[in-house]
Amino acid sequence: MPIIRFEGQEYDCSEDETLLDSLASHGVMLPSACKAGACQTCLTRALKGKPSAASQQGIRDTLAAQGYFLACLCKPSGDMEIGLASVSPRYSARLVGKELLNESIIRLRLERPASFSYRAGQFVNLTREGDALTRSYSLASIPSDDCLELHVKRVPDGKMSNWLFDEVVVGDELSFFGPSGDCFYISDSGDQPLMLAGAGTGLAPLYGILRDALEQGHRGPIHLFHASLATPGLYLMDELRALATRYEQFHYTPCVLHGDAPEGGVQGNIVDIPAMTLGSLAGYRVFLCGDPPIVNGLRQKSFLAGASMQAIYSDPFVFTPA
Repeated sequence: MPIIRFEGQEYDCSEDETLLDSLASHGVMLPSACKAGACQTCLTRALKGKPSAASQQGIRDTLAAQGYFLACLCKPSGDMEIGLASVSPRYSARLVGKELLNESIIRLRLERPASFSYRAGQFVNLTREGDALTRSYSLASIPSDDCLELHVKRVPDGKMSNWLFDEVVVGDELSFFGPSGDCFYISDSGDQPLMLAGAGTGLAPLYGILRDALEQGHRGPIHLFHASLATPGLYLMDELRALATRYEQFHYTPCVLHGDAPEGGVQGNIVDIPAMTLGSLAGYRVFLCGDPPIVNGLRQKSFLAGASMQAIYSDPFVFTPA
């Protein structure tokens, strides 16, 4: 008889009943509604043990990859430890690199703590010691890198970004917790076309997702559209062009809203450019990152161009001024 561990307590579970019903019989009521796998109110995470395949049907693949499942459909075949939400431990890491990528964006490289694991494209939450000021930044690095890489844009009157720009120096210890987010690559369909689009530091997670997909041997076409108001706001163009030269399946398009576009680029609104360039997005897996209005616009246009909502992954950024 499987044993279910939840919040420090252990409960027996009969193999012919769902985890949701079993815990309810012990007086433990998990959030639930339809009890048929439709509403996903009972979404739960397996901290130890493997949920049944049936209990992961219908949920986003990036959630399934992190151990999430539907308790109303799960009939455990072995012991499990579960949680309603993951608790992110706090880490401390030394800053080993700091460089200007353009006039308003810096690259920070942190020593990767030995116990820290993540998926390229997820984000961490930096916390400033003293006042507990916390901001989220996406990871531009990939798990095989020695360091964690963040791209930080200076925000007018931004408490965290100005502190990182003006006061933090190489050698300082920075505190963070995470990772979080389900905008990352899964190598379950290596021939599927991928479309990545974003503006500003929305490139950070896209850069990580791109490199991760290439490292894992993705064979299908990969199109990356990165936008800025004008050419000086773009960055990592040389690195991305080098990748496009090395990998024939990768195509990089820099985009600008105003002025002349750089070589190989396009002038126009990033919200319109991917669908105009590629035509139908049916069958594509789509990754979108950047400011909420841009991400929301890209999501709508991608859907109208044929992409399935289940195949659109996004992490909109929210800037918090002083």
